[in-house]
Amino acid sequence: MAYSIQKAGVVGAGTMGSGIAALLAGVGVQTILLDVPAPDTTPDDDFHTRNVPALGALGRLKKSRPPELYATSDLDNMTVGNTEDHLNWLGDADWIVEVVVEKLDVKRALFAKLQEVARPDAILSTNTSGLPIQDIAAGMGADFTRRFMGTHFFNPARYLRLLELIPHPDADPAAVEAMQQFLEVRLGKGVVIAKDEPNFIGNRMMSMTLSQTVNYAIDNGMTVDEIDNLTGPLIGRPKTATFRLSDLVGNDVALYINRNLHPAIKEQDPDSHVLTHERTTAVYEHLLAEGHLGNKSGQGFYKRVTAEDGSKAFWPLNLETFDYEPPQKVHFESVGAHRKVEDTGERIKRLLGEEDKAAQFLFHHFAFYLTYASKRVPEITETIVDLDNAQKWGFAHQMGPFEIWDALGVAECVARFEDAGYHAADWVIAMLASGAETFYQRAANGKVTGYYSPQQGAYVPLEDDAREIKIANLKADGKIVKSNDGANIIDMGDGIALLEMTTQHMTIDQDFVEMGFEAVEMLNNGDFVGLVMSHDNERFSIGANLFLVMMAVQSDELDQLIRLIKGLQDFTLAMRYANGPVITAPFNMALGGGAEVLMAGDATVAHMELYAGLVEFGVGLIPAGSGTKELMRRALNPVMQTKNADVLPHLQVIFEQTAFAKVSGSAKEAREMHFLRPDDRIIMNRPHLLAEAKRTASHMAAAYTPPKPELVYAAGRDAYAALLVAIDGLVRGHYASEHDALVAQKLAYVMTGGAITEPSWVTEQYILDLEREVFVELAKTPKTLERIGHMLQTNKPLRN
Repeated sequence: MAYSIQKAGVVGAGTMGSGIAALLAGVGVQTILLDVPAPDTTPDDDFHTRNVPALGALGRLKKSRPPELYATSDLDNMTVGNTEDHLNWLGDADWIVEVVVEKLDVKRALFAKLQEVARPDAILSTNTSGLPIQDIAAGMGADFTRRFMGTHFFNPARYLRLLELIPHPDADPAAVEAMQQFLEVRLGKGVVIAKDEPNFIGNRMMSMTLSQTVNYAIDNGMTVDEIDNLTGPLIGRPKTATFRLSDLVGNDVALYINRNLHPAIKEQDPDSHVLTHERTTAVYEHLLAEGHLGNKSGQGFYKRVTAEDGSKAFWPLNLETFDYEPPQKVHFESVGAHRKVEDTGERIKRLLGEEDKAAQFLFHHFAFYLTYASKRVPEITETIVDLDNAQKWGFAHQMGPFEIWDALGVAECVARFEDAGYHAADWVIAMLASGAETFYQRAANGKVTGYYSPQQGAYVPLEDDAREIKIANLKADGKIVKSNDGANIIDMGDGIALLEMTTQHMTIDQDFVEMGFEAVEMLNNGDFVGLVMSHDNERFSIGANLFLVMMAVQSDELDQLIRLIKGLQDFTLAMRYANGPVITAPFNMALGGGAEVLMAGDATVAHMELYAGLVEFGVGLIPAGSGTKELMRRALNPVMQTKNADVLPHLQVIFEQTAFAKVSGSAKEAREMHFLRPDDRIIMNRPHLLAEAKRTASHMAAAYTPPKPELVYAAGRDAYAALLVAIDGLVRGHYASEHDALVAQKLAYVMTGGAITEPSWVTEQYILDLEREVFVELAKTPKTLERIGHMLQTNKPLRN
């Protein structure tokens, strides 16, 4: 049977259910969202009264921060109703997912009804985070179980990549494969196949390791601050670390999970005792009794405190007295010695080689974490790869436990862990005895080619995903063509080159621009037929190096600053008019110069999570790497092709967008803001981005003709005057400072073509020259220099 998902039903409009519905609607799936009807209502009541729960979910989605909708227009793909009156609406849905309260009897009763209305070929799934899949489906019959599975999203559904797919043992493999394909490609999820074991993979590992960490802290007199200092970015994990993570999850939820998990696993899991540590349980029970549930209640292991001077700080809980105390500076000699080691695995290895308090804690933490992970394969998942990925995708860890263990040295650790009372799984001992020294098999160039399978007692191939291109693998295969300190040119194969930015913090500097020109020249010379601009780091680009700008002004080296700006302008033009297609592939932050580079290609393939904006106004500058010109070209030119069209409303939109330093909340919003063209592609799964960009470059290269130089519409003096009136109103209303007004006036000057006498079509270079002139003029002002300095020091804008 073939399965295709074009219409979906979500039953349960709480935080998780509405988030899943928003995600589905955001990718164009027609979605029905149902919840219980409002209390004390009947089907005879009007729709809005009867459906308050589901309609309330729509209201929350509109206001959610961070936003769960990619664009407010996504709501057009969503229909809401209730489970008493509208269950039959699900009759033509391709997939129905249940997201109701975590009570077995409630879920079973709902699925009994859904089975009656669902199409025979509709996939049915539950979003349970821990209830057994087989218990939910018990007695439902073969027609139900062949298309039933768990689809455990992590909250918020839009942002967290991990999705645990838990097939019922009798599920049709074709249904499972179709769902995995849909989740990965259409929704952009990182799917791991979990077994129907308590709490599956992610929550099982989180509950056990979080409990062990808190237990150790309490038993050894370590503070909340100390533990979070050691279990965050230092070891390749988010800043939420341990206690902030508990506050984020909800301390009530953490305790609830432990209370339910322990009886479910105590018979087969000798380590389950960490869930019932008496003193840790007492701490959590105290927090619950006080209503200190974490972020959702305003305090938990941390409390936000405002000092008399208005400054804010997070005070940690004293685990002995239960008082909140001022944060103390945490210092460990081992951390000071090794925190700057760039490679995460090597950094952890060096830390575990020390003897101080921090090193002792980290040793016990990793000894438990790694050996526990080994004992859960193949119990909760078939492969070490899925367990590693669950940690990375669900909790933003840089490395999974088996990757960490490889970095530490498996054999050395097994012996040391054993001496300390931490026992690795028998299959790990057997692996070492067989001569296999690592969990992952690597070729001579370092590329991972396989992984160890406990079931087979040998390495099995780790097949490359054709949908992914990994830059690390290209480098391992010797594909770097040219390189400097700011960028690499890499041969992606099939005549397509990659321009990879490598500058610190992904800023645009002279080295990157120079290598960019090299890449375009190779394209023009026929060395390649297409070029992709992207990379594999966290952000696409946060723009120009502000430190270089400030130093050039303070050193009175304005010629150097002008050359830097002119270089970026010329590079963006070179990209646009190259002899072959240039494809930009942005993701995450594309700010300032990053947004300018993003707009310079022939086409863009963007990840949906794209936060693009020309934010130079925040530091007292205007976009000058072609950003102002490009917004004018994209927003004004199409409108003014029509005779007697009114340019002012469209000019005001891009002017305000730039003057308020607006940043898109998604690639959809980036399209509305003209950073993406109407026909630019948006990709949901981040690892698929480079392959899709390469595919686009190859397709365009087959019949490519460079674009002809285009004139830009400049609205002139009258439009400039209108913008000045608006700016004056902002100052009078105390919405803008005098320096804000100066920068805005300069921006208006450029956006109207230098306030020329009559509206005119001018060359791109004419606008670029205005951009550069105004940028340098503003950069020399004391207040702009203050803003730049403040941004460099605090990473926050200054209003002066």
